[in-house]
Amino acid sequence: MANPYGQIFAVPGTTAFTLAGLVSRLPLSMMAIGIITMLAQARGSYGLAGGVAAAFTLALALVAPQVSRLVDRFGQGRVLPVAAALSIAGTAGLLIATHWRAPDWTLFVFALIAGSAPSMSAMTRARWSEIYRGRPELKTAFSLESVFDEVCFIVGPPIAVGLSVGLFPEAGPLAAAIFLAIGVTAFVLQKGTEPSVRPPETIATGSALRYPAPHVLILALAGMGVIVGTIDVVSVAFAEAEGQPAAASVVLSLYALGSCIAGLTFGAVRIGLSLPKLFLIGAGMTAASTLPLLLVDGVTSLAAMMFLSGVFFAPTMIVALSMGEIVVPPAKLTEGLTWLTTGLGIGVAAGAASAGAVVARFGVQTGFAIAVAAGVLILVAALAGYRRLSRIDAAHAVKADVATDSRAGVGA
Repeated sequence: MANPYGQIFAVPGTTAFTLAGLVSRLPLSMMAIGIITMLAQARGSYGLAGGVAAAFTLALALVAPQVSRLVDRFGQGRVLPVAAALSIAGTAGLLIATHWRAPDWTLFVFALIAGSAPSMSAMTRARWSEIYRGRPELKTAFSLESVFDEVCFIVGPPIAVGLSVGLFPEAGPLAAAIFLAIGVTAFVLQKGTEPSVRPPETIATGSALRYPAPHVLILALAGMGVIVGTIDVVSVAFAEAEGQPAAASVVLSLYALGSCIAGLTFGAVRIGLSLPKLFLIGAGMTAASTLPLLLVDGVTSLAAMMFLSGVFFAPTMIVALSMGEIVVPPAKLTEGLTWLTTGLGIGVAAGAASAGAVVARFGVQTGFAIAVAAGVLILVAALAGYRRLSRIDAAHAVKADVATDSRAGVGA
């Protein structure tokens, strides 16, 4: 049996842009924790560190879709170097302001500028969509991208923290800026796989959010982000309460491991169900997998439940992003995908913030209730949008069949 992951790399240039995309997205998992570690050491204030990191995250959530909108209009090669250069300049300013103890307000200004970095995960998915639009290989490619996202968030934070603690406070964010410069440069040099830019007169005005279907997916992904943010905070608090703080890293690694294994497996198999049905099933299973968290009574059971929850996370996210590829016009694909990943990121921040507040006031076990509520939100979004997504998916399937018939006619 042929390896489906090997097959998707048969197209020339796919390996190069995938590796470049992996390097260029690593900084996004390093910057926030790198800022916190840097300022906690250099300024001695976790309040200031958290505030500056939050400013960076907020700017990233608001600016990234606008960068992607420009990419859809002018192309990756023209927009990405500018956005990356602006982000790197903001990071440089932040490092200088930290080292030379500039006023606190300057840290926030530079953090906002640093948040202009492009969503490189959306850029790589846009290239895969250009190559495999309407073909089963696209699900495999999106599965691999989701695993890469997981890998970045597994290895990125330890790298940032380790560098800032082991070398000097600014080392973590500095490394992130270097990775961004190298990755984006290598990525835009891959001209052969860059998505084509549609003529301006063929692109509808306004944002990708003017279409109603993406709202369903954004809401669901925000709920999934809340689960991730909640699990991050509550797992650490639970392990500390059990007197085993080091176990938190093992628990979170098992969650990521379950997600990676499921993502790779899901991308390698062919399932004869429509994307809306898969999305509904995934939403239901994701919601159901949060319920056992309420029964956790020790670190061992927590680790088992984390692995189980992770198994359903990646496939559901893959299906949601695959649906995102068809619910907006191709000319707005990059912006649409970026809004989806932005929804996920906002959910992670909201989940972490709310879980921290709940744990502090009501106790560790109560924090898991936030994950359960987020699971309900995901399922409600999937149920509410099922009919609309099914109609879009059916129309997309008809177009794909027509395109296939046309190619077959030309070949004959």
